[in-house]
Amino acid sequence: MDLRSELLKSIWYAFTALDVEKSGKVSKSQLKVLSHNLCTVLNIPHDPVALEEHFRDDDDGPVSSQGYMPYLNKFILDKVKEGAFVKENFDELCWTLTAKKNYRPEKNGKSILPPKDAFRLWCLFNFLSEDKYPLVMVADEVEYLLKKICMAMTVELNCVELEDFISQDVQQSGVTVWVFLEMMNSGKLTRGLDKDVVSMAIEEVYREIVGDVLKEGYLWKRGQLRRNWTERWFTLRPSTLAYFTCEDRRERKGNIVLDGNCCVEVLPDKDGKRCMFCLKTLSKTYEMSASDTKQRQEWTTAIQTAIRLHAEGKTSLHKDLKLKRREQREQRERRRAAKEEELQRLRALQEEKERKLAELELLREAQKQAQVLLQQDEQRRRQQHDQLQQALEIQLREAEQARATMQAEMALKEAEAERQRKRIGELEEMQQRLEEALSLEIKARQDEEAFRFAQARLLAEEEEKMKALMCLQEEQEEYILKTQREKQELRQEMESKSRALEEAHRQLEEVRANRHRVDQDVVAAQRKLRQASTNVKHWNVQMNRLMHPIGPGEKRPSLGGSSFSSFRIPSQRDPGLRLRQTSESEESKENMETCSSGEADKRLSQKSNGEMDIP
Repeated sequence: MDLRSELLKSIWYAFTALDVEKSGKVSKSQLKVLSHNLCTVLNIPHDPVALEEHFRDDDDGPVSSQGYMPYLNKFILDKVKEGAFVKENFDELCWTLTAKKNYRPEKNGKSILPPKDAFRLWCLFNFLSEDKYPLVMVADEVEYLLKKICMAMTVELNCVELEDFISQDVQQSGVTVWVFLEMMNSGKLTRGLDKDVVSMAIEEVYREIVGDVLKEGYLWKRGQLRRNWTERWFTLRPSTLAYFTCEDRRERKGNIVLDGNCCVEVLPDKDGKRCMFCLKTLSKTYEMSASDTKQRQEWTTAIQTAIRLHAEGKTSLHKDLKLKRREQREQRERRRAAKEEELQRLRALQEEKERKLAELELLREAQKQAQVLLQQDEQRRRQQHDQLQQALEIQLREAEQARATMQAEMALKEAEAERQRKRIGELEEMQQRLEEALSLEIKARQDEEAFRFAQARLLAEEEEKMKALMCLQEEQEEYILKTQREKQELRQEMESKSRALEEAHRQLEEVRANRHRVDQDVVAAQRKLRQASTNVKHWNVQMNRLMHPIGPGEKRPSLGGSSFSSFRIPSQRDPGLRLRQTSESEESKENMETCSSGEADKRLSQKSNGEMDIP
């Protein structure tokens, strides 16, 4: 809590005290006097021109707190400097204004609290109150303050009286300062104690919390020059350790500034002094002696706390403690809210559990009914089975008399009995599946909600996909029509090619038949040619014999001899030979033409049908 917030709390009481009609507004003349007095106690230069300008008489009506705040912030609070004024005088001014209107001591005039103690309690209340308007103090802070006062009076706090005072309404809304002062004036907590004891306790707590006094008391101090021991009254604050001649604090003998370079050390007993310790600074070392070991421990701990606060940049121990207590309350409140939320969640889960148990009970009832129906059905089937078995026994007895004629019927009856047994097994299996289905149905109902959300999302996606599918279907129909037209054209083209291929096959068959006839003619001609050649050779031999007859006593000339010279080979000019050669050349030409026509037909058929291989 900064200085501005502390000042605003006291000013708020002064402003509400001037609001006689409780309308939230104060007259301008009263605000002028209040502003002048605030500038005086805060040691701020008074600016009457700005005051008159801000609160002119030509403005209509009084001024609210919101209308007074701009002037208060700009011309007063922005100019305040910490340490330039006495905070107690400022608080006394605001207390004087608000106490005249709101503070009511006991009606019989036997008030326990003197005005000075009431003022100090009012200051303590402002220090510990929440930073919300109207100012109230929560129950935890009230308990903390009362415990501090009782501890200063060395008495134990009456918890019964405290619980009676801190009712349920007080715990929720908080305590106002006037209710708190009324409770202190009632004497319930200070019953049987002297007023001076109460005043001293209030003053001690006031100096500790509001005055930032960490510890006070007598210590023996050793001088720096004369080195003698003198008893002094020491007052420890977060930044200084001051010492006075006595406890009235009128004559200050010195002031020790505390910073991060200071330290405290415990010293051994010497020079007839016990429980010694020293405070070391950068320039000096101060030796001190306490009355006992407990006091020495308290003083060393308090000085170390002051050094730690200065090192952490904190100006007040109780401000830090107040913030920590507030954080603890907020944490407790958050934990309580979380606990309530958890309880609500547990209640919701309990209700859900009860609802599911009710549904499960209904399912159990339905299952019981189904089991009853199944039992009835099973009993009915058993009766039918018994009747059927009796009928079968009768038939079997009859079949024993006429086994030969009734074997086929007996086989049919046995098959029927087997089907019945299978049916019974199927029904028992169906009963087990029904029980499993009941358990699955319970789980399905739990998953149904999740499936509904997914189904809604899938329906939306399906609708979009159906639109896209309709577009694709229209495109597909157009493509199918186009494909059918192209298929019709291809079918017509294939039919024309098939007809051409059949015609080519027919021509090929004719060519093959012609080729076969030609081959037969060629074979016959070759056979005639071989026969003719054989005849020519024989004729040549006979001609040679006739032209040179063998006389008696002559030798037969050899075939390779000179007799061949007389043999004349017919020349090509021979008409008979030329006739044979002419016929042979004509036959070879016909064969070549036939072969060439066959090859042409083969090439034509291969062109018409590329996959057909003609041998």
